[in-house]
Amino acid sequence: MAAHYELKAAAHDQFIFNLKAANGEVILTSELYKTKEAALNGIESVKANSPHDEQFERKESSSGKPYFALKAKNHETIGRSEMYNSTAARDNGIESVKKNGPVATLHDIAG
Repeated sequence: MAAHYELKAAAHDQFIFNLKAANGEVILTSELYKTKEAALNGIESVKANSPHDEQFERKESSSGKPYFALKAKNHETIGRSEMYNSTAARDNGIESVKKNGPVATLHDIAG
């Protein structure tokens, strides 16, 4: 299966999406959106921003685990990664989002 965005319903009538690599692994999870249209706009924002290294914020959790956030041009967070065990693994995750984000297809399971 090719890389894809999985759009789904979340609690309290909200929406969320995951960017999944070709192997099915989640490589980016979005913020919560109040409407499906806003979530679809979020996907378009990932497509536009993910190729640009400067849009990634490399971070570390309070427990010392590396992760990243993808930011829009307005500096708002579009999505975040999982927690990684090393900075090298985090950087590989960023490269995967850069590669897959612009070309991933949409799987809408939000209903």
